[in-house]
Amino acid sequence: MAGLISVGVSAVNNAQINLLTTQHNIANANTPGFNRQQAVQTTSFAQQTSAGFIGQGSQVETVRRVYSEYLGSQVLSASTQAQFSDAFLGQVSQIDNLLADSSAGLSPALQGFFTAANSVAANTTSIAARQTLLSSGETLVSRLQSLSNRLDEIRNGVNTQLGAQIVSINTFAAQIADLNQQIVVAQGFNPQPPNDLLDQRDQAIASLNELVKVSVAKQSDGTYNVFVGTGQTLVIGAKASTLALRDDPLDPGKKSVNYAFGNAFVPIPELSLEGGGALGGLLAFRRTSLDTAQNSLGRIALGLAQTFNDQHRLGQDLNGALGGDFFNIASASSPLIKGDNNNTGTLAFAAGSIDAGKLTTSNYVVRFDGTNYALTDSVTNTTTSGLTNAQLLTALSNVGITLTTSGTPAAGDRFLILPTRNGARDVSVAITDPTTIAAAAPLLTGASSANSGSASISQGVVANTGTLPSANVTLTYDSSAQTFATVSSDAAWNGLTLPASGTYTPGATLAVNGISFAISGAPANGDVFNIAPNSGGVGDNRNALLLAGLQLKNTLANNTAGSPTTSYQGAYAQLISTVGNDTRRVKNNSTAQNALLNTNTQAQQSLSGVNLDEEAANLLRFQQAYQAAAKIIQTSSTLFDTILAIR
Repeated sequence: MAGLISVGVSAVNNAQINLLTTQHNIANANTPGFNRQQAVQTTSFAQQTSAGFIGQGSQVETVRRVYSEYLGSQVLSASTQAQFSDAFLGQVSQIDNLLADSSAGLSPALQGFFTAANSVAANTTSIAARQTLLSSGETLVSRLQSLSNRLDEIRNGVNTQLGAQIVSINTFAAQIADLNQQIVVAQGFNPQPPNDLLDQRDQAIASLNELVKVSVAKQSDGTYNVFVGTGQTLVIGAKASTLALRDDPLDPGKKSVNYAFGNAFVPIPELSLEGGGALGGLLAFRRTSLDTAQNSLGRIALGLAQTFNDQHRLGQDLNGALGGDFFNIASASSPLIKGDNNNTGTLAFAAGSIDAGKLTTSNYVVRFDGTNYALTDSVTNTTTSGLTNAQLLTALSNVGITLTTSGTPAAGDRFLILPTRNGARDVSVAITDPTTIAAAAPLLTGASSANSGSASISQGVVANTGTLPSANVTLTYDSSAQTFATVSSDAAWNGLTLPASGTYTPGATLAVNGISFAISGAPANGDVFNIAPNSGGVGDNRNALLLAGLQLKNTLANNTAGSPTTSYQGAYAQLISTVGNDTRRVKNNSTAQNALLNTNTQAQQSLSGVNLDEEAANLLRFQQAYQAAAKIIQTSSTLFDTILAIR
């Protein structure tokens, strides 16, 4: 009877465990990260008798998780890339919508400004046209400032999101470390796997992986060591590192990710965290799309201001005075130079000037190793090392930044150079009086009506106003010498021989004292040509035409030959195209990664997920098994009572 009862009890116990496991699966069907469980049932050791081996029932060896590490790693990989793309896309779409807006973008303001410049060229004496140009200039700089401010808001929004994600990362890291400890303790009391704790740890890792790319190393005691990015330690056993978001010691307005050790902070290289997760997506967006967009916009603003100012200074206003700056450029912030807060040397950079045509859309980091300098393009992440001070300044000059240095650097000192980031924010209109718009050219040229030859002189182009003639200059042609002799009360112009080579070439440009002109045709001996100040040039529009012509002139983005390759509008179109291409690329990546994530998740859930239909069938099956096992015990009891009743 004891054997029957023992077998029946084992069957009841096994059926009960199966029922509990099934009910546990059903109860957690909607629990995130739960993997269905199965009771692993085996036959008990049979009893050897003369009649053979007689079974002793069954036992449940363990309750196991239905889990595949391979499928789990596939889900983690797809998940971190999907979150990376989604975070990147959410930010870059904002810039795409901002810049490409037909009414709020820069294009309408640029067009309106140069339309007003053409109106001044068409009617230089009209105060209304001049005032419209000033108003259009104010509208243009307001639009530039508005776009720059919106990009700053996006940058601040990224910082805010990074802060929230760092808090979540620390929470998950502490949770994983705590679960590691609980798992070790649980397995110390019972060698059976603590399935629910394992599920909770895997879910915490999956949630962490959505924020930052995670890699896991399983230890012999069942704990997981967790690394983020390219191998930065986050959890070792029951100990979790703490991350903190801090003001970057080099880049103003930027937040960087650091390890926190009490009151000490160690920065984590930004590139190492860009491999996946929402945190990586935000960091990659900020370093590439956001920096490039803001720098590109700043370059357009600085290029417009500088080249328009350069041409405006070569003109003459309604009052007969030479033109001044039309736009203000904030020299303190374009370029902006920031030394690391931890620098120990005395080296200082002093901003000199910028060359708009050479400016790029990059930022630059200067490092001193104790002997030489290294210059890093922080957008392309390319570095030129082994530079002397002179070579460093030359390299910066090649990208449009002229600087001087003073003091002595110490090993490890760093400096950040932002040539264009604040260009759009800080540009403004310099003049308020419409009469000071320099629409006229400051000199006149002409041929004497008494000339007998067929030669004519061009209007002349002013390259600089430093040595413009203050009085009439007479050029008289000497046919024997094939030169023009100058006579003027202006000492800088009196007694010159043009051309200096002594051979007149029809149509050749003659450049002298900052102006250039050409005499074409066949002059006769003694023919006279005049160059004079434009003292009465109220209706002159020559400089206004040159100002208006800047709209289509290539003034930005030097090529390898050192020549500008695009206009203001062309540079803005390139910016829109770059951001648009980034948006499309990331959107396609997001779609592909989310599709891959869905596929991998479905494969994982088909193995590990709870199927309620299947569990309902199991519930019925194990219920019947329980009832049958109970019947065995009842039968054993009846047989035992029968034996006791025999007298």
